[in-house]
Amino acid sequence: MNHFSYYNPTRYVFGHGEYQNVGKLLHGRTKKLLLHYGGGSIKRSGLYNAVVNALNDAGIAFIELGGVKPNPCLETVRTGIALCREEQADCILAVGGGSVIDSAKAIAMGCAHQGDVWKLFTGEEQLSAPPLPVATILTLPAAGSENSPNTVISNPATNRKLGYGHELLRPMLSIVCPELFLTLPQEQMAYGACDMLCHIFERYFTNTPGTELTDALCEATMRTIMQQASILRQEPGNEAAWAQLALSGTIAHNNILGLGREQSWTCHALEHELSAVYDVPHGAGLAVIVPAYFDAVWRANPGIFAQWAVNVMGVSASRDTERVVQEGIRRLRAWYRELGLPQTLQELGIPAEADVAAMAAGACSVRAGGILPGVKALNQAEAQAVFEACR
Repeated sequence: MNHFSYYNPTRYVFGHGEYQNVGKLLHGRTKKLLLHYGGGSIKRSGLYNAVVNALNDAGIAFIELGGVKPNPCLETVRTGIALCREEQADCILAVGGGSVIDSAKAIAMGCAHQGDVWKLFTGEEQLSAPPLPVATILTLPAAGSENSPNTVISNPATNRKLGYGHELLRPMLSIVCPELFLTLPQEQMAYGACDMLCHIFERYFTNTPGTELTDALCEATMRTIMQQASILRQEPGNEAAWAQLALSGTIAHNNILGLGREQSWTCHALEHELSAVYDVPHGAGLAVIVPAYFDAVWRANPGIFAQWAVNVMGVSASRDTERVVQEGIRRLRAWYRELGLPQTLQELGIPAEADVAAMAAGACSVRAGGILPGVKALNQAEAQAVFEACR
């Protein structure tokens, strides 16, 4: 196990109806906040009115910025930064899924930073001051941004989708209410479960020795995600299953499962090229990328892949490691199919003439030396081969 430092200040409030307490929970912690959200769903559901009433009852002044789209964009972030500065907002309340929360985090750090917020994502600049505090009410369990130190933003002008991480980006408060998920479309549940699972894959498939505890925690969380998502495929109104899935999504990305381990994030780097260029749902893109990536790298560390196949995918243990691993990957593909997820670039709606060489170059450009890390480091040609295998 490697050395590590872990900091997690988020107050995590979980349970039915807890969103009604947002005003009480934020009382005394803000003078004026930015209420940040996506489309009209929170207004149609009544959640918007409930949040506004709770803020008014607590005497909390607020301004609003809606319209966040999936794969949140830089233009909205810059609008939010200008609005917060003009109105002297000192906190951001994100009501939505990972896209809204990521947008809120980017606004929070852009308000504090003296330079160009996009240059934080490109690595040209470093955060010059602590970001504004962020609070969240989660409406879609998937990205884990409600308890992570990360944000991801798309820049349509350059077709880039980049992430930024800083421990001060963990929300000060996150409220998770399983009943808010009951009316989500089936595809959103599937995309979310796939994203959660890949957050664990990026940590679990490692060459770091001595990780038995976090191995077991990873495996239990992966099994729970797959079990509960399968239940929700048949019973979308099962609040108990949503509760299990939502908590799993938070644990999958608050880095408790990554302590002391090398981490990869290669699948995410590859998928970000798909969603940046073609605006595909992140979870759908991952469902296409992950099996092809596993096929490309498992021989570099067959032991951890066989362990996963047995302990998570339920494959019978055998001395024939290749058979065990291949069966594990086959079962993962079958589970993706069960959830209605795509398996190829074509099924994502990406044209056959897509420039996978350019996407491989883009994915590799964000890493030192142009090499994507993991159980097997990938150069640009190898990254391109993964994209080719997804056609």
